[in-house]
Amino acid sequence: MPVSVSPTEEPLAGSSISTEEPLAGSSIFAEEPLAGSSISTDLVAALRGRGETVATAESLTAGLVCAALTDVPGSSAVVRGGLIVYATDLKASLAGVDADLLAQHGAVHPEVAAQLAEGARLRCGATWGLGLTGVAGPDPQDGVAPGTVHIGLAHADREPSVITLRCGGDRHAVRAASRDAALSVLARHVMT
Repeated sequence: MPVSVSPTEEPLAGSSISTEEPLAGSSIFAEEPLAGSSISTDLVAALRGRGETVATAESLTAGLVCAALTDVPGSSAVVRGGLIVYATDLKASLAGVDADLLAQHGAVHPEVAAQLAEGARLRCGATWGLGLTGVAGPDPQDGVAPGTVHIGLAHADREPSVITLRCGGDRHAVRAASRDAALSVLARHVMT
C-alpha cells in the first residue's frame, strides 16, 4: 500500500518537536512491505559501524519494528530493547509519556510519538529511539481516523522529530506500512 507523509498536525504550543519533510523525489517509503528486504540488515550494519544503538516504544505495531531489526544476525550489538505500550496507561508508566498529554490529546498524537521515542531511548540506554502510535483500524480511536500514524525519532544530540503518515488498507497493511516507514526514518538518519 502506498504511504504518504503529511505533517498535517501542529506540535503543541511550546513543544520542541520538529516535523520532518520527505526528501524530494525520495522513495524511502515503500510501496510494498519491507519484510525480508535488506533494510533491517543494512540498518544493523550501519548502526554497528557507527557504534550506535536503537530502542523502540511501539503501540500500534506492538513490537514489529524491534522484531524486524532482531531478525538480523548480530543485531544484539545494536538493538537495546523495545517497549510494547499498547495500553494508554503503559505509555506513561513504561515510556514516560506525560499523563496530562495523554488525557488532553489521547494516545494518537505527534507529541506522544516524540515522547515515546525519547522514552525508549532513555529507558533502554540507546543512541536512537523510535516511537510509534496510530490507529490501525478498522474503527477510529478518540476521533482519529484509521490509517493515521505518528512516528517519533529521538537522538541524544537533537530534539525529537515526528512524521505523520496516512496509510490505506486493513489493519495488517497499516501496521506493516508503519513498521517499514519507521525503519526508513531511522535509515534516513543513520545511513547517510
